[in-house]
Amino acid sequence: MKTNKATYLYLFKKISFKQLALLLPIIFVALFLLFLLCNWLFPISTKVEYSTIVTASNGEVLNAYLTSDEKWRMKAELQEISPDLKKAILFKEDKYFYQHFGINPIAIGRALSKNVFQGKRTSGASTITMQVARLLEPKKRTYLNKVWEMFRALQLEWNLSKDEILQLYLNLVPYGSNVEGVKTAAILYFEKSIEQLSLAEVSTLCIIPNRPSSLLLGKKNELIVQERNKWLRRFEQSKLFDAKYIADALYEPLNAQRHNAPQKSQHFTYRMKQTYPDQAIIKTTLDLEKQELIQTLTYNHIQKLKAYGVHNASVMLINNRNGAVEAYVGSADFSNAKDGGQVDGIRAIRSPGSTLKPLVYALGIDAGLITPKKMVLDIPMNFNGYAPLNFDKKNRGKVSIETALAQSLNVPAVAMLDQLGVDKLSKALQKAAFQQIAKDANKLGLSTVLGGCGVSLEELCTLYNALSNGGKFQKLNCLQSDSVTNNTPIVSEAAAHMITDVLTQVARPDFPTVFAEHAGLPKIAWKTGTSYGRRDAWSIGYNSEYTIGVWVGNFSGQGVPELTGASMAAPLLFEIFNQLARNSPPNWNIAPETVDYRWVCSETGMPENTFCENTIMDAFIPLTSNTKKCTHQKLYWVSEDEQLTYCARCLPSKGYKRKSFNHIDKALMEFYRIHSIPFQELPPHNPSCENVFEANDPKIVSLGDGLEYLLEKSDNQQLMLSCQAASDVKQVHWFIDNQFLQTVDVSESVFFTPKPGYVKISCSDDKGRNTDIQIKTVFY
Repeated sequence: MKTNKATYLYLFKKISFKQLALLLPIIFVALFLLFLLCNWLFPISTKVEYSTIVTASNGEVLNAYLTSDEKWRMKAELQEISPDLKKAILFKEDKYFYQHFGINPIAIGRALSKNVFQGKRTSGASTITMQVARLLEPKKRTYLNKVWEMFRALQLEWNLSKDEILQLYLNLVPYGSNVEGVKTAAILYFEKSIEQLSLAEVSTLCIIPNRPSSLLLGKKNELIVQERNKWLRRFEQSKLFDAKYIADALYEPLNAQRHNAPQKSQHFTYRMKQTYPDQAIIKTTLDLEKQELIQTLTYNHIQKLKAYGVHNASVMLINNRNGAVEAYVGSADFSNAKDGGQVDGIRAIRSPGSTLKPLVYALGIDAGLITPKKMVLDIPMNFNGYAPLNFDKKNRGKVSIETALAQSLNVPAVAMLDQLGVDKLSKALQKAAFQQIAKDANKLGLSTVLGGCGVSLEELCTLYNALSNGGKFQKLNCLQSDSVTNNTPIVSEAAAHMITDVLTQVARPDFPTVFAEHAGLPKIAWKTGTSYGRRDAWSIGYNSEYTIGVWVGNFSGQGVPELTGASMAAPLLFEIFNQLARNSPPNWNIAPETVDYRWVCSETGMPENTFCENTIMDAFIPLTSNTKKCTHQKLYWVSEDEQLTYCARCLPSKGYKRKSFNHIDKALMEFYRIHSIPFQELPPHNPSCENVFEANDPKIVSLGDGLEYLLEKSDNQQLMLSCQAASDVKQVHWFIDNQFLQTVDVSESVFFTPKPGYVKISCSDDKGRNTDIQIKTVFY
């Protein structure tokens, strides 16, 4: 019986062990399947709303913005978590973080036994993962909620890596008031990044999350030091850190105080936040050192100009190598609400003045119409009722393209655009992402080249950046993750080189005369501009390294008589270049292979002919630039005394000879006569000649046929009458609605007061030739 009893007991124990061995995997699989089901039914959200922070190129925080629940909760990235912080927080909160699966059964058992036998909570068992679960879903502390917390911890371990869980914990831990996260505390209390914290500061931030109300930084610093030092000694006992390292930390004073969040480069950072609203950390290309330098220079510059009634300025700096925005000064003083300091002048739409002229001439070069030495007219002109004037109200007669651009003459620029067509300029600007130009494309006219359109400082900077980049437009990069794309040619590389060569000339009338303003100035290509009414002053410049744009004026639109690009915007441009690029290489504008050189006549800028006595070297584009030879001289039949000229119809049988005369445009001859400028004048044609040339009819140049003119009633405005006539004409007779008005010398102008409605104007020369036009006048 005893043997049988022992046998049965043995068999019972054996069977129970086998059953248990079979049952455990089943239980494990069932629990696992139950977990998967619950994980599917009750998914955990690890999405956290962080305070948007905008950082400079060196990682320093420029600006931060509150979350929608009014919290300062800045995201720390994994690489920002220093080894000291990681070791300290794990030692204090969860030594076995990397060993357990979100729940520490041993710690739970220990805590449960203590809490049961002692009748109160004396020991916690929450792992870092469980604390993250509680921070994501705050609940009242009960045993049931603790079970739910464990489930959420398992979900976190299932969905995230250990490092990601630790990152979440460090981003959510409370530090009192509305401060959450280690990075937030480091910035707001120590004004440092996590990597810059000392061991004492790291220890301080490790102990506060458990008692954020009683250990309030800035108010309970003495108590915090006591608690900090207790943990530092525990670190020492555990040999977590070097003894000398801990000794230094024990004696380090705690100077933590609550500071305001960084508020640097407000215009730029606000724009980044609006552009990238879903990014917690916006890593920009802004160079903080350059930004603060330019901000200071701009502020100081405006202080000098306030005496003239000028209160605002904006500056943008682009790195030409990668298109990165490295400085962005929206206004001279963001805090100056009185003068609109919060306005972002870089994006404001303003009149560009003369700053589009380089593009117009570059397009002319690419069209084969001009080269830098090509001579063009600078005389009073009328383009269907539009009669532009130069800034100084003077004309030069005949100038080269490089002189016209260097001196920023208005008349040649409008004439160039008239040849090109406004649509060609509009399309080029649209390629360069000029948004207002795209909107107003159908409204643009010849005045566009003189500022009759709307652009922003940012758009002008991208345009001049394209000139520095071989004529290729590249989108500006504001983020470190942005890539450079050079795939939108605006003008050819050759045209960009020629225009740059002109813009680098130092001996220019708009160059400052005060030596201190340009001492040591690096070689830069630059252009100024002044809008109508002197509301906007521009100066844009570039070299191989940077493109810098400066706008000066008043955000209110108030004009200032002394305001010009040369006098008020250019000095700031030069000062910035002097600070940033003083030792830059001077020979950076190297001619591309598509540029060649040829001898041209100095009189016309056209390829030299046999009769050209003075020639100069000029750049051109083979197979594009005009190859027609110079025609500034022409042979005529003249009488032996050189008093008359003959044509084939009236040429006598004898008493004549051939003589070469300068071939001068009739309009230019008229300009020379009016201004008493000597020139070789062609003798009058044989008066006995029966051949009448329609082309010799006088031409009314001050008014356009069929155009409408708006006049103010109160000003009693008059209209001017002037004409161009053949060289043999001495006087002209003016008629208004077939009524005689006045007889004057051909070079004189006449003024009359028109009546409302249609007006017929007639001009007859002393040879009997006549021209009629009709205009319409409207009074308001």
